[in-house]
Amino acid sequence: MNQIILTGDRPTGRLHVGHYVGSLKERVRLQNSGSFNEIYIMIADAQALTDNAEHPEKVRQNIAQVALDYLACGLDPEKSTIFIQSMIPELTELTFYYMNLVTVSRVQRNPTVKSEIQMRNFEASIPVGFFCYPISQAADITAFRATAVPAGEDQMPMVEQCKEIVHKFNTVYGNTLTEPLIMLPSNRACMRLPGIDGKAKMSKSLGNCIYLSDETEEIKAKVMSMFTNPNHLRVQDPGKVDGNPVFIYLEAFSRPEHFEEFLPEYNGLDELKEHYKSGGLGDVKVKKFLNSVMQKELAPIRERRKMWEKRLPEVYDILRAGTETAKKVAAETLHDVHHAMQIDYFESKDFRR
Repeated sequence: MNQIILTGDRPTGRLHVGHYVGSLKERVRLQNSGSFNEIYIMIADAQALTDNAEHPEKVRQNIAQVALDYLACGLDPEKSTIFIQSMIPELTELTFYYMNLVTVSRVQRNPTVKSEIQMRNFEASIPVGFFCYPISQAADITAFRATAVPAGEDQMPMVEQCKEIVHKFNTVYGNTLTEPLIMLPSNRACMRLPGIDGKAKMSKSLGNCIYLSDETEEIKAKVMSMFTNPNHLRVQDPGKVDGNPVFIYLEAFSRPEHFEEFLPEYNGLDELKEHYKSGGLGDVKVKKFLNSVMQKELAPIRERRKMWEKRLPEVYDILRAGTETAKKVAAETLHDVHHAMQIDYFESKDFRR
């Protein structure tokens, strides 16, 4: 069986470091590993429209922003197919068929749907399109026969629901769809990076993000303002590491060579943590180290993005070519689905066959 990846992002604006450590960095590694036959990276604009239906211009503008961040991080159109979701009508048709295989109560139990509804204040009035987006995601994944979905921990319920839909479809109509597996980041700190304000989730709407395209001074200002440990008032006070955003970011980003270059008096992150916990290490020093680490990691991404910004017609051509390729693959899957469901009426001269 071919090993195939499907993953992507909603075009709600520039991507941030949570996207980077949660999925983008891993996508680039997997792309370059040679372990996968096909890699599909989707800009999920149709999904973004489920809660931006009255402002489609925002979604349209953000497609270029996401594509720029993809290319800046190292996604290679020669190795990965980057495409726009809404330009693949086969995905919408698959979603419609899958809706018959899922109950309303099952979607309501989906923890990701629950949290997203609460975050967007949709409790009283949930758009149907938004409510059904787990089914839409299943269509996205199965259309490309994905065997693996690199994603963060918050997407586990979505992939589980996709697997249920695959199982139900194959049970009812015969073995047609491929069941995917989720690929979580190996570094637990990368599964869900908190916001710089200490809130559990980094979110554009909360204004607590560090963007991949942030300039040097913006990154520094955000790092130095980060929430740490409110009880760590003096340098000599013992500090708390668990749940401390600064140390979570260091777990996600720092490597041994960063200590050698920027903080040689420590042998590594474990030693830095122990000093902080025992007292005698101030927040400012730790934040300065984190800033150095973040600058080192994000500077090349920012520079590549600026390079691609000067080549926007080429970015457009990459998206168009990728979308054409993706459409052909999705059409093949839809053909198989039609046949399995016996709705390929004109494949035969007799409706009864």
